[in-house]
Amino acid sequence: GNASLELSSRPSAPAALNPWDVMLCVSGTAIACENALVVAIICYSPTLRTPMFVLVGSLATADLLAGLGLILNFVFQYVIRSETVSLLTVGFLVASFAASVSSLLAITVDRYLSLYNALTYYSERTVLCVHTMLAGAWGVSLCLGLLPVLGWNCLHDRAACSVVRPLTKSNVTLLSASFFLVFLIMLHLYIEICKIVCRHAHQIALQQHFLTASHYVATKKGVSTLAIILGTFGASWLPFAIYCVVGDPNYPSVYTYATLLPATYNSMINPIIYAYRNQEIQRSMWVLFCGCFQAKVSFCSRSPSDV
Repeated sequence: GNASLELSSRPSAPAALNPWDVMLCVSGTAIACENALVVAIICYSPTLRTPMFVLVGSLATADLLAGLGLILNFVFQYVIRSETVSLLTVGFLVASFAASVSSLLAITVDRYLSLYNALTYYSERTVLCVHTMLAGAWGVSLCLGLLPVLGWNCLHDRAACSVVRPLTKSNVTLLSASFFLVFLIMLHLYIEICKIVCRHAHQIALQQHFLTASHYVATKKGVSTLAIILGTFGASWLPFAIYCVVGDPNYPSVYTYATLLPATYNSMINPIIYAYRNQEIQRSMWVLFCGCFQAKVSFCSRSPSDV
C-alpha cells in the first residue's frame, strides 16, 4: 500500500504481478506498434523528407523508444531483476519521454515559424533550424536520462526517494519544472498561432468584403484543432507532473500509477494527431501496404501548420 512506484529497482525477491504494471506494459506495446508504423512509413517514403516530416519522425521515434522502455521495464521488473540494468531502463524511459515532449515543442515552434515567416519558410535556413532544434532536444533529453545512471538516484538513500523510485525528489522536481516550462512555451506559441490565423481570416474578409462561411468554418476548425492538441498534451502530462512535485513517497503507489498511465497515453495519441491525419502519410500507407494506390485519388500537399 504505502510505497511509491518503483521502476525496476526492487529487491531480487519474487514479486506478485501488479495489474498496473501490466497496463503500463500493454500501453507500451500499443505505443511501440503505432509509432513503429509511422517511422517505417517516413523512412520508406522518399517524398517525406521535408522538415515537417523530420519533426514528426523525431516524435514518432521518441514515442517508439518510450513504448519499448515500458516493455523493458516490465521485463526487468518481473523476469530479469538486475539493479544495474534497471537503472539503465529508468534512464532510457526518462530520456525517451523527455525527447517526446521536446519533439512536441519543436513541432509547435515549426508551426509558428511556418505561419509567421511564411515567405521564407521553405529555405535552407528552415532545414538548419529544424536540425538544430532536434539536436538540442535530443541532447537535453539524453542528459536528463543519464542523471539517474550517473548517480542521481535513491538506491542508497531511501529518504531522498520521490514518488517514482529510484528517482530522487530533486530529480523529478527538475523534470516537472522542465515540463511546466515546455507547456507554457507551447501555450504561448499556440495563442500566437491563433492570433495569426484569425488575422489572416480577417484580411481575407476585408479583401472579399465579407467573411464567407467556408472561411469561418476553416478558422474555427483550425483554432479548435490547436485547442485539442494542447488540451490533450496538458491533460496527459499535467496530473503526473503536478503529483511528482506535491506527492509524498509514503502515499499509496496507486496515486503514482493513476497519474503516470494517462501520461503514457499521450505517446499513443501523438501518431493519430501528428501523423495518421496527414494526407501524404495516408497516401504512403496505401503504397506501403496495398501497392495499389490509384493516381486519380487526390491528395493535397499540406503545410506544416496542418500537421
